[in-house]
Amino acid sequence: MHPHRPHNVWQALSRPGYLLTPWPWRAAAYLLTGTVTGAVVLVGLVVWVAVGGVLAIVLVGLPLVAVTVFAGLPVAAFERRRLRLVDEEGAPGAHIEPRAPGVRAWLTTRLRERATWRELGHTLLAACLLWPAEAFLLTVALFSPLAMIATPVLLATVGGGREVKVLKVWTVTGQPMACAAAALGVLLLAAGAYALGAAAGARAALTRRTVAPPGGGPQSRVVELTRSRARLVDAFEAERRRIERDLHDGAQQRLVALTMALGLARLDAPPGGPLAEQLTRAHEEAGAALAELRELIHGIHPKVLADYGLEAAVADAADRSPVPVDVEFALPAPRLPQAVEAAAYFVVREALANVARHSGAARARVQARVAEPGDGGLLVLEVTDDGRGGADSARGTGLTGLADRVSVLDGRLSVTSPPGGPTLLRVEIPCEPSELSKPSESSRPERPDRPSRPSGTACA
Repeated sequence: MHPHRPHNVWQALSRPGYLLTPWPWRAAAYLLTGTVTGAVVLVGLVVWVAVGGVLAIVLVGLPLVAVTVFAGLPVAAFERRRLRLVDEEGAPGAHIEPRAPGVRAWLTTRLRERATWRELGHTLLAACLLWPAEAFLLTVALFSPLAMIATPVLLATVGGGREVKVLKVWTVTGQPMACAAAALGVLLLAAGAYALGAAAGARAALTRRTVAPPGGGPQSRVVELTRSRARLVDAFEAERRRIERDLHDGAQQRLVALTMALGLARLDAPPGGPLAEQLTRAHEEAGAALAELRELIHGIHPKVLADYGLEAAVADAADRSPVPVDVEFALPAPRLPQAVEAAAYFVVREALANVARHSGAARARVQARVAEPGDGGLLVLEVTDDGRGGADSARGTGLTGLADRVSVLDGRLSVTSPPGGPTLLRVEIPCEPSELSKPSESSRPERPDRPSRPSGTACA
């Protein structure tokens, strides 16, 4: 929606030029359809209850009368659609889905929820009180001014140019009086347009309060949960990158300095003495600690993923794997969203770790592509191996964790692993190429031609 354009009749009323917009006519249409709907519902309810009362003598009418409780459901659904005439946001449904299939579960759910009774009350209120008030307001604020505006035409046609009654109370003789009546009608129509807008806004607010939940329906809550989950994923990945930067720029640099200092001390120490041996051990321990820290940083969030993208990071993970891995990527030029790249990378890394630990495979393959937008915009990732097969998430092979990681992004993971192999792990993650995933700390190319394990990946 355009931020400067009014999105409902209340916003339009508060801005100049209201009379020159479609909103007065939308308000009139809203009240007119409300009048017709209320009259039709009133007639329908009266006939239905009357028929049920007559048939109650033979007990057939009792179920018909009981069904009247659900009369508010279709009326409320139509009211939510009508709201878009005066409020472009519309209104979500207030009902929840039954926990089990079948008519009995549906009836039980509807009778127990408040929305059913609120909608019934709104239906009775609209059928008995609201539509007569709307009809009266339309007559006073719209039809009467239009009849006055048409006075010159009526005088020239129906009145034969001599005399005509306006609204059956005012006798107009001659064109001067007719033009005066028309001018007054224009003024009253302008004032009535504001009255109609205010009445339509009030009627819409009442409708929204009774037939739409205050905090949005289940569908809107699901949408909000999905959005909050996406925000949590983004925050989690941002925190991983922050920890990686802190370790890279802080603890790792101190260990590098310590290793260099110990190396220089070894050069100054007398060779063959106890001091030289202690410095050698200390230098080796510092080197081992530095190597472990680099692996830790790489596991938290590899810098190659942030700098070069998913293909380079997966190629680096393949180079680190003890099982030979073939990497085949066909990704578009723009980088994928950061959360998608991170999830895909960690899935591949965990899958390759499982291949090395459990499959007994001699070779593995990683393939990735992005389906066409017409196919839903999916990152399709496949990891295959020629191992013994029989992968089962219940046996602690990490497949459950992979599925959880993918499901956070509304993705899907499937595994085909018959005994004897081969094993195919397929991951589908909804995505669209996004400029938001551009690296923020480096101006290097997004994805080079498969670098072979860039030097200093974790600490460069």
